[in-house]
Amino acid sequence: MSSPNILLWIVLPYMAFASFVLGLVWRFKYDKFNWTTRSSQIYEGKLLRIAGPLFHLGLFAVIGGHVVGLLIPQTITDRLGLSHEAYHLGAITMGGGAGIATLLGISLLIYRRRTTAMVFAATTRNDKTMYIFLVSTLLAGSSATLSSAGIIGEEHNYRETVGPWVRSILTLNPNGESMMASPLAFRIHAVVAMSLFIIWPFTRLVHSLSAPVGYLFRPSIVYRSRDNQSTSGSRQARPGWEKVKY
Repeated sequence: MSSPNILLWIVLPYMAFASFVLGLVWRFKYDKFNWTTRSSQIYEGKLLRIAGPLFHLGLFAVIGGHVVGLLIPQTITDRLGLSHEAYHLGAITMGGGAGIATLLGISLLIYRRRTTAMVFAATTRNDKTMYIFLVSTLLAGSSATLSSAGIIGEEHNYRETVGPWVRSILTLNPNGESMMASPLAFRIHAVVAMSLFIIWPFTRLVHSLSAPVGYLFRPSIVYRSRDNQSTSGSRQARPGWEKVKY
């Protein structure tokens, strides 16, 4: 393997992993109070109610498809009786639908952010950089999907090239030659995705790793009235808290 290929398919994956993990540790230790989406729902909600679910649900489906396609060897699905043709058809149809939903959702989110003055004013350079890398990854992934279906170039079974490469990285036995055997669209998608993982901990994307587990067990919030008819106490309402009469 040449030096550029060693850098791309052996060194860069571990650099991305190190940046992802160490960045999360640093962010949690020194910037945990900014571990948030910085929600802009207060400024605009109608378009967000459509774009948000489209993007998030589509992205979850895309990630699930990547986990199944890259981490589960083809030999296992063959043993389960799932033919390559059936798997490929399901991956193209469901993956294509998830990709369209994700791209439509992110397009609406960007449109909302650009056309709603208050939302645009709250957009930082960090957010703009994140959007560039995120959209580039999604577009490169869509191109790879079209490539695997033979719509762009020749049909390609990525489970024979990209999948083994990903598993070799995870098992600390990197095999860059597997990735080099994949079409250009897959290689571009891999490089852009690794770049996204490098910056991930330092952007608002960090919120995706926060599961609101505590929400299920925290005490309920109790709201009490402060009007003069309240039976919770005999204290008179303080000035400034009287009910407004219309």
